Amino acid sequence: MRSKITYVVLSAVLVVYFFLAGTRGWYLLREGTPVTVAFGVAVLVLPAIGIWFLWHTTAFARAANALARELDAEGGLPVDELKRTPSGRIDRDSADEVFRRRKEETESAPGDWRCWFRLAVAYHDARDTPRARKAMQRAITLRRTAG
Repeated sequence: MRSKITYVVLSAVLVVYFFLAGTRGWYLLREGTPVTVAFGVAVLVLPAIGIWFLWHTTAFARAANALARELDAEGGLPVDELKRTPSGRIDRDSADEVFRRRKEETESAPGDWRCWFRLAVAYHDARDTPRARKAMQRAITLRRTAG
């Protein structure tokens, strides 16, 4: 729950920033001189990129959460079987073992979004965020095409 609140607060702050930057860019465009128009366009590009990024990140998070809810309702969410260090961090060997099993599971059923979801969690536990995101995106795509 704390992460959702943090996400909402940070998103709201970004939206305010995008608005403020956008108005400054608009003011620069209205000045009409070549220099201010160039700066105005440059200032407007940043909020546009930020809005696009925020929109896609939010859509990704909503889709991943929907898959998690569906998998939870089926009783198929991965169980946390990872060993932890005394400080609470995930033991790397334990994460690698779970990852190996999840990868084998996914290779045996490459069209099953559930396997890809569990593989994404295993990648995340192994601290490989880019691959975790790609695996989750694959799970989302497979689920959308499945119906």
